[in-house]
Amino acid sequence: MSKDLKKMYKTVVGDHFPPQMEISFVDEEQRQTLFYEKVSWEIAGEAKGLRYGENPGQEAALYKLANGNLALGDAKTIAPGQYLASDIELLQSGKHPGKTNLTDADNSLNILRYFTDRPAAVIVKHNNPCGVALGISLETAYLNAYMADRVAAFGGCIALNRPVDKATAEAIAAQYAEVVVAPGYEEGALDILAKRKNLRVIAINNIERLSSFVGQRVVDFKSLIDGGVIVQWSFVPETLKKEDLKLAETEYKGQKYSINRKPTEAELEDLLFGWLVESGITSNSVIYVKDCVTVGIGTGEQDRVGVAQIARDKAYRKLADRYCFNMHGIPYNELQDKEKKGEIDARVALEKGGLIGSAMVSDAFFPFRDGVDVGIQEGVTSVVQPGGAMNDHEVISACNESDVTMVFTGQRSFKH
Repeated sequence: MSKDLKKMYKTVVGDHFPPQMEISFVDEEQRQTLFYEKVSWEIAGEAKGLRYGENPGQEAALYKLANGNLALGDAKTIAPGQYLASDIELLQSGKHPGKTNLTDADNSLNILRYFTDRPAAVIVKHNNPCGVALGISLETAYLNAYMADRVAAFGGCIALNRPVDKATAEAIAAQYAEVVVAPGYEEGALDILAKRKNLRVIAINNIERLSSFVGQRVVDFKSLIDGGVIVQWSFVPETLKKEDLKLAETEYKGQKYSINRKPTEAELEDLLFGWLVESGITSNSVIYVKDCVTVGIGTGEQDRVGVAQIARDKAYRKLADRYCFNMHGIPYNELQDKEKKGEIDARVALEKGGLIGSAMVSDAFFPFRDGVDVGIQEGVTSVVQPGGAMNDHEVISACNESDVTMVFTGQRSFKH
């Protein structure tokens, strides 16, 4: 039986989830209940919830926390009514959001909340950032994030921490994206974005209070195959300022090992930027950043040296594509002229994929020096990682051999 596959993605799935949901935590002394309300939007005169789940055919519903408080030990959940991704305002929908659109938007805000002092852009695809950048203007931040990996950014979610001006709107409309999230849109910006009829344009008024969500916890639920549930507190980074980064040192067999060189101010800025971006990336991960822009992002791998290599290889490929696109207006993979391709390859090799002078960021310790050696061979000058491995002394020695500075955060940043 033939099946219209294109139609499958256009289908809106009605759901059977109830309008309200309650989750109770019960012990002998008390019952604590969280009350949720189902979210929908009025589209063409009809109330519609999520388009579908992760795949067409999967029913899904979005609920917002409406009431109740939860305190477990010394931690408390976010108070009801402080909405962000669960209470969006759809200014333009085309196709209204599905589950992945909102989880991408949510993770972009998860990263964006750490960057409020400067214009910032986060582009997320499949719940992982493909480009993150700070800039002197919103347009600059967006273009830097986009060009960090414009191939992966295709069909992604763009989150911005400033109202979208006309220049930024023009830059966004020139590409294909699924979602753009911002605190507002200046006069004329929505008209420009309307050129992309299926772009979901979302305003989240609480973005101006985004920094207030730093350090706040929610309860994470993970459903198992048999209906069981793992419940955990959400991750909260403890390293939020430059002074929280500690020069790497350890003791091994009675000998003290410590980093020879302190980071420069520019390196500290990249190290902290990279560590906070890291909190929104699927583990096992290693990333490289330079001048507060992501250069290479490796996600979700099983071994640390492997993901360091993947992030390195992506940096080379993405820089080659960037140069090709800027010079010839086409993707690198479509360039047929061998001479022009050779020129780009030579330039990228000389610049080592843009990794010279970059910061290397790891969400967990390096169990052996081979992982950090990958970055050192490409010219990284600074490293940030949790520390705490049995072989920290080897990693410190590897850095000192190449005059690379390294700091510890003292906290792992796994995200699965």
